[in-house]
Amino acid sequence: MHKTLIAAALLAACPLAAHATDALSYSYAEAGLTRAELDMSDDAGTLKANGGYVRGAYALTDATHVFGGFTRVSESDSIYGVKLEGDLDQIELGLGWHMPMSERVDFTAEAAYVRLDLQMKISGLPADSGYDEFNGRYDFDAINAGRVSLGLRGAPSARTEAWVKAGAMDGSDMDSEFVGHLGGQFKFNQTWGLVGEVQWLGENTLYSAGVRASF
Repeated sequence: MHKTLIAAALLAACPLAAHATDALSYSYAEAGLTRAELDMSDDAGTLKANGGYVRGAYALTDATHVFGGFTRVSESDSIYGVKLEGDLDQIELGLGWHMPMSERVDFTAEAAYVRLDLQMKISGLPADSGYDEFNGRYDFDAINAGRVSLGLRGAPSARTEAWVKAGAMDGSDMDSEFVGHLGGQFKFNQTWGLVGEVQWLGENTLYSAGVRASF
């Protein structure tokens, strides 16, 4: 899948005739549900967490736009009355550039700042256990990173849209990781639509589904 995403993005660099892509809007607001599958380690396996997201974009010119989003996924577990809760937040702010490759397809390029925050809370440790001092909330050091991606965005029909992006993310306390996006939209009308997307960050996968209002 990763090689397919990269190949699709590189194909966009081939010179094609440019036409106006009127069906694609780069100004929109979106919100929905998210499910994350996080690779913890070979021993710990995969952590599955659920949450929600909001994101949006605004066209600055015919070729550029700004975008941003906030995602939070949470998971909790308890054993013998001791409860462990975790929240993972992702904030993204970026600048995008797009160029029509045909009447229905745009080539896209993005550069973004990404911040990842992890908070955990422990509760329920009894006072007579000697471990009650560990009850409380813990904020881990945030990961600040940069992401660059190339991709294609197109309108297969009047009511459908699809996009694919591939790139890399690198930052503090993390090695450079592959980043891929594969998504689509079904439009009820010119404004409202249902969207779905799969995002890969290294061995981690994020699924999202929501409602988008385009302007």
